Amino acid sequence: MSARVDTLLDTARSRLVRLTPEQAAHAVTYERALLVDTRPAADRERYGAIPGALVVERNVLEWRLDPTSPHRLEQADDPRRTVIVFCNEGYASSLAAASLRELGLANATDLIGGFHAWAAAGLPVTGGRPAL
Repeated sequence: MSARVDTLLDTARSRLVRLTPEQAAHAVTYERALLVDTRPAADRERYGAIPGALVVERNVLEWRLDPTSPHRLEQADDPRRTVIVFCNEGYASSLAAASLRELGLANATDLIGGFHAWAAAGLPVTGGRPAL
């Protein structure tokens, strides 16, 4: 028997066109996609960051990216813009992207494997602490 959260995750992912790290990098470079890092500050400090990613911690994500919110960020300018959310491993980001879709961001999605997959693919990362 699977946990309810697994069912929730499967449902969320069924509504997304999830992107590999390479697809996400291409979308950011050539298609004006917005890459959004929802990881806590401690994770960004420990593992590093993706250059150019917008940092929006998970607890305020919907308010900052809803184009109709008075608390939105300047980058949340078009509900059709592709928004690629990522966390460490690609679980919480799937739920976050599904939530953004509920707000009307039709092209919200997430990064398969999260930050760790991006780094493993050899894509640019800044900072972080060396592994012991």
